[in-house]
Amino acid sequence: MKQYEAKVEERVLHFKQPAGTSRGVYTTRKIWLVTLSDGERSGVGECAPLPDLSCDVRPDYAEVLKGFCQSFCEKGEIDYEAMRDYPSMLFGLETAVLALHSPLTTHHSRLFDTAFSRGEVGIPINGLVWMGTFEEMQQRIEEKLEKGFHCVKLKIGAIDFDAELELVKQIRSRFSYHDVELRVDANGAFPYDEALYKLELLSQYALHSIEQPIKAGQWARMAELCRESPLPIALDEELIGVNDPETKRQMLNIIRPAYIILKPSLHGGMMGTREWIELARDMGIGSWITSALESNIGLNAIAQFCSSVYGDSITMPQGLGTGQLFTDNIPMPLEIRGEKIWYVEH
Repeated sequence: MKQYEAKVEERVLHFKQPAGTSRGVYTTRKIWLVTLSDGERSGVGECAPLPDLSCDVRPDYAEVLKGFCQSFCEKGEIDYEAMRDYPSMLFGLETAVLALHSPLTTHHSRLFDTAFSRGEVGIPINGLVWMGTFEEMQQRIEEKLEKGFHCVKLKIGAIDFDAELELVKQIRSRFSYHDVELRVDANGAFPYDEALYKLELLSQYALHSIEQPIKAGQWARMAELCRESPLPIALDEELIGVNDPETKRQMLNIIRPAYIILKPSLHGGMMGTREWIELARDMGIGSWITSALESNIGLNAIAQFCSSVYGDSITMPQGLGTGQLFTDNIPMPLEIRGEKIWYVEH
């Protein structure tokens, strides 16, 4: 068996502009890079848990991660069952292993052999508009539309709901749903007793979907909303920490959302994300993949993984546009041209 070595390195990334979410504002981002080597080749993966959100955030994160890396070095393979409850660590290790073993490139950033990773096609993405004041969000929407995005995702729930509704109304007064697909993400901000009323108001503006209208962990209430809502509901935070395949099936069967939105760092690494997609597909539930504020190392892996899961002709916009957020990002052969992300080896 080959002899492997592993190195774990902590990095802090800095946002170009503060990133506002319903859980507060991020100005920096802590990640861990895992480098695996076999004496001849090496591969790097990114472990990027989100504070207050990831199920595997813990004070001894680096030590636990090093333990999993050591296990890989001893066995020569990932212990997937042991890592089920550590999705951000699993995703980083999966990426490093793919990069280490990739025969596709000299600098080991091509992880899958797909039309996307060969640079033949781009993947359509949504333009993400962060939470901010009414004026800031209005300006950000304009910027996305000017760049040619036909799918825009608004994070809502931070300012007054009437103001957010006005933003949506303004966009729709200028662009029909044929021209611009609008998605909104409430990050669980709506009180349950107001949620259906707010969904009805939003549904006047021909939105594609709303992510996580109420807080996660209320399966019966979310199921009721999915039944009653005039607007398709997508689950995101609801999936975090649900890592057992049977529990995944049970939850989707009870709630029956229109879509699930998958972030490999949060939802089980590549292995767990594939499970979610297959279960959802069996139930007629749609899905798409997004990044979760990773550096370009993680974004590169997610984009290529996305192309391996959904094939060479992806038409539904994915959430892969977060690679331009940091002042000190790690270079990867990714480019956003118009409303698509491309893999471009120079």
